[in-house]
Amino acid sequence: MVLVALLGAILFIIFSTVRFKIHPVFSLTLAAIGAGFLLGMSATDILKTMGEGLGKTLSNIALVIAFGSVIGIYLEKTGATQLLANTILKLVGNKKSPLALNLAGFVISIPVFCDSGFIILSPLNKALSKKSGISILVFAIALSTGLYAAHVFVPPTPGPLAAAAIMEADLGLVLILGVLVALPVSLIGFLWANFIGKSLKEDQTTAWVNHEVSGDHTKIRPLFAFLPLVVPIALIALKSIVNHPNEPFGDGIFFGILDFLGNPVVALLLGVFCAFGLGRKIPSNAKKNWVPEALKQAGSIVLITGAGGAFGAVLRTVDITEAFHISSTSVYGGLIIVFAIAATLKTAQGSSTVAIITTSAIAAPLLSSFDLVSSMDKALSVLAIGAGAMTVSHINDSYFWVVSQFSGMPVKEALKGHTLATLFQGVVAMLLILLLSVLL
Repeated sequence: MVLVALLGAILFIIFSTVRFKIHPVFSLTLAAIGAGFLLGMSATDILKTMGEGLGKTLSNIALVIAFGSVIGIYLEKTGATQLLANTILKLVGNKKSPLALNLAGFVISIPVFCDSGFIILSPLNKALSKKSGISILVFAIALSTGLYAAHVFVPPTPGPLAAAAIMEADLGLVLILGVLVALPVSLIGFLWANFIGKSLKEDQTTAWVNHEVSGDHTKIRPLFAFLPLVVPIALIALKSIVNHPNEPFGDGIFFGILDFLGNPVVALLLGVFCAFGLGRKIPSNAKKNWVPEALKQAGSIVLITGAGGAFGAVLRTVDITEAFHISSTSVYGGLIIVFAIAATLKTAQGSSTVAIITTSAIAAPLLSSFDLVSSMDKALSVLAIGAGAMTVSHINDSYFWVVSQFSGMPVKEALKGHTLATLFQGVVAMLLILLLSVLL
């Protein structure tokens, strides 16, 4: 019955989101209720367990997601994202402009959803293509893969942020290791873009849409554009360093300050204040709806994450490993299993965030049976789930259509360019994670 409950819940989530387009909040909630009854839980116990799981999950990340969304929308609306892209372009040079756009996408996708990031930066694809003579599809794939790499690996992007909360992993460690994995994975996308992009055919009839901004990014200094990203990431990373068992900074007042400032809620709040500075010269009427719009976007992710936590709490009431006979004699086997679960869910229903959250809920009770119990092991497990959740992006993924439509790529070309790129990225990411598990 445990086997029936889990498989039934997973199939329901996939079928309801793909076939009937039910929002993940409802599919995850219904799956949790149904699984609870199949597992023999009473109605009272189901609701109590779901409430505890939801509360525990959201207590760690609700404000972090909200603050991250505010940072993202300020970067979008003020034109700071274009400034970030142009700054990276200047550092790399015009001859390597596809690489510059790949790296720009990587940086921008940390606070901004990859879909939004691609729409914002897509006009640069066209401009750089005309300037360099390189196919626009090279730029499109380089950008899409750069955005995608950070999207599944680097907090405060909601997916890895939620996974870290559900699996009780050290967020700072996830961030540091996530960057180590995501950067070479981003470059894999750039290499594939250079290889395949020139042979793809563009659809000349595709309409281009420019993203309107309220500010003039030429009036923003590059340093201030980077601050909303760099400050939170640096503080969260420092918190992990000062909390290392070796106590590199001791346990005095300096430790206390960094430990407090590195709390994700505090770090992201400071990032919000840095973002507010970007819009200081913009009239109040022009930006009065920015924060409400950001919080509206964040609300959906918060609810999905909470529903995922509730689903996971119900699954934790039984021994899933005994029902599935899932076991691994090594950490590497456990990492591969969670990667495979995430890849299956991603390929089946399309959303990377839903795949990450659902897999985290399934995998959390299995960690001890895989001997993934240390802080390092849990962080690597989060990344393995992220690697699976990017394998692969195809026609049931909204991001696939954003990349295709805004780049003038027919579906066949998008499958060869974008979809195969995400396959290679996911596999390479998993190999890097396994390498890290050996070295660390």
